[in-house]
Amino acid sequence: MQELNYDENSKLLNHKDEVISFKCELQENLQKAMKEFVEEHPNWDQYRILQAAIAGFLMQKGFQNRDLTRLYIGNMFSMNFKD
Repeated sequence: MQELNYDENSKLLNHKDEVISFKCELQENLQKAMKEFVEEHPNWDQYRILQAAIAGFLMQKGFQNRDLTRLYIGNMFSMNFKD
């Protein structure tokens, strides 16, 4: 898989949103599972999976934010919300 770089996945972000790139080491089993999932579901990519996972985790832990909710739902259901 490619190094994580959110510049390549800007279609999910509004123009006013900032994009932050970071490196992330993944356990080999997690990387393999994510690769298999992307191969079976071509409308998903590693960036969308990670964004949905992080947003979902934060929401489960009680973080309440409208933009975070929009990002999560947008990733889960391939929606692009306009303000």
